[in-house]
Amino acid sequence: MNKVWLIAKRELAERLRSRSFLGMIILGPLMILGLVYLFLSFDSNKKQTWNVLIMDKNELFEGKLMPNKDPNFNFHFINDFVDYPDFAHQEKFQKFDLTVWINEKVVSNKKVIISYRERPSEAIQRKLVYHVERRLEEIMVEEFTSLSVQKFREIKQPLRFSLKDTYDPKNEKSLTASWVGFTFGAFIVVFILLFGMTILRSVSKEKSNRIVEVLLASVSPRQLLSGKIFGIGLSAILQVVVWSIIIAVGLYLLRISLFPDLLSPEMVANQLTGEITEAQNWSNQSPFVELIYQKIQFSNMLVFFILFFLSGYLFYGAFFAMIGASMGSESDGQQFIIPITLLLFASLAAGYFVVLFPDSSLSTWLGFIPFTSPVVMMVELSNGFDDGEAWRLYLSLFLLLATAMVMLFLAGRIYKNGILQFGHRVRFGMLLKWIKK
Repeated sequence: MNKVWLIAKRELAERLRSRSFLGMIILGPLMILGLVYLFLSFDSNKKQTWNVLIMDKNELFEGKLMPNKDPNFNFHFINDFVDYPDFAHQEKFQKFDLTVWINEKVVSNKKVIISYRERPSEAIQRKLVYHVERRLEEIMVEEFTSLSVQKFREIKQPLRFSLKDTYDPKNEKSLTASWVGFTFGAFIVVFILLFGMTILRSVSKEKSNRIVEVLLASVSPRQLLSGKIFGIGLSAILQVVVWSIIIAVGLYLLRISLFPDLLSPEMVANQLTGEITEAQNWSNQSPFVELIYQKIQFSNMLVFFILFFLSGYLFYGAFFAMIGASMGSESDGQQFIIPITLLLFASLAAGYFVVLFPDSSLSTWLGFIPFTSPVVMMVELSNGFDDGEAWRLYLSLFLLLATAMVMLFLAGRIYKNGILQFGHRVRFGMLLKWIKK
């Protein structure tokens, strides 16, 4: 074990001396933060005035919502309810951007539904919620209590607002969470390909310049392979950790400087009084702010990202080590790189399939196949598991890790028999013979 650790430290030190490695460990997360900044600051919602249709069948609001006109809203009242398909497609409703459903039970169930054609920014949502809630408070105080409006607001229960897409009220087409998981899975594939190729180049380099003959005089082939995979894996973990720290700090600085919490009391007060700061103007522009800072469970995703990455790295790393050790010439090895690369891209295709068809039986099975499970399970995790279904996540991780151990054992056999072989043509029959020997 001491020899394995020495080899691992040698591999890690070699990576740390590489300018390309040190450059990517800093420039990589900065480029990601730059892309995040562009997405967050993208002005996807330029609408200044929203036409709001308030469906008040029992005329609780009496055709009025607020004493003064709000420049962000034009309110229209009807004493009827319009179904989602009618509002979405009938010509007479096309001029309205938002609807607010007010039924006679709102006083007791405290539930209001807001539907939209184009999702409004968080600030617009909060302002609309505020106006509706304030008007309803006035009605409740007038009809049901003898308290003042101010006193009632101190003891009241807040309304529960539900935001729905007019064209997809059941939220069946929302793929936001799935794409978040797919992004994490894509990073796993990129890291596996990057460090898998590092294993291949390291093994083939030592074999071609005959350094391996000197090394094998002091250590066994299995120790040399284990130390190499372990050392390169340490450099991979180091890069992932540094990336995570830089990206986390960058996201925090972006939040406190340009994208502050719109739900804080101070922010809501400023939005309603018109005292909009530059930071709030930035925040109003993009729904990505809400996605990045509120909807992604980074702690949970990062833990399983690291676990699936390490297991996937060991699984695919064994294949790259096999290729490097069995190469009779550089051209021979190239033909075997293509299938592994295709397998990695196939795992991305599997993740994309799960994004589109998360409930299919094939999506379930793809989560248990070691070649595809790292990406697929990141998508599944971001969507969340139903009660009693979390065992699928742990079973997938166990199968991937167990298969990786088997592949490392087979890689060790091929490495032992092929690392000192030169000038031969790589054939599957020869690989099987080395595995059995």
